[in-house]
Amino acid sequence: MSQYHVLIPSAGSGSRMQSAAPKQYLPLNGIPIVRHAIDTFEAMPEISQVFIVIAPEDAYWSNTLLQGCHKTQVLSCGGDSRAASVYQGLQAIASHVDEDDWVLVHDAARPGLDATMVQRLIAAISSTDVGGLLALPLADTLKRADATQQVAETIPREALWQAQTPQMFKAGMLQQALATHLQRQPTDEAQAMEWAGYVPKLVLGDLKNLKITYPHDVAVVAALMRATQSEQDAE
Repeated sequence: MSQYHVLIPSAGSGSRMQSAAPKQYLPLNGIPIVRHAIDTFEAMPEISQVFIVIAPEDAYWSNTLLQGCHKTQVLSCGGDSRAASVYQGLQAIASHVDEDDWVLVHDAARPGLDATMVQRLIAAISSTDVGGLLALPLADTLKRADATQQVAETIPREALWQAQTPQMFKAGMLQQALATHLQRQPTDEAQAMEWAGYVPKLVLGDLKNLKITYPHDVAVVAALMRATQSEQDAE
């Protein structure tokens, strides 16, 4: 039976956060952002192993970030892009992971992920599927701008989804797709799989699974996480 492994690319600098430390190490509700996702996966019996991919020169990583973890390890092989980090991470774990095992790639800066979302993704992907990803249908009207930031056109939002993570694919297929298309700089794993001719499945995500990109996102995600916890406590 195929196993489920997690790969968390965490080699980015997070320049848009305007902070000294990379965003994945900033505190959220008293815990480093990256640790929230680690704790979610650590607590799930479905998950066999968790791998954190950091930059070789990462001066902010500390092994204390994995204190109390039992199935998480760090890989110092991150690249100069998300795709490169994922590809190099897959190469590093190739001897520990079967080609037909599933790999769930998750953004280090999505701390709002919970087990319910992960279980929904796993349940939605059958053995005959190529894989899939969490995503949200777009609710807002989209505008395409011209060079002067005037509205060039309105884009119909029907059938448009906003990609989230985890993105779950077979280890061997994903590694091959990235190896073939890495120079095209895919923005996520699903795009590399699309370029390889596959059709990933979209699985409903959650607003709480927002990616932290800008400084105000920390407060937004923290509030969403607290609200969810309050609802669960009230049940």
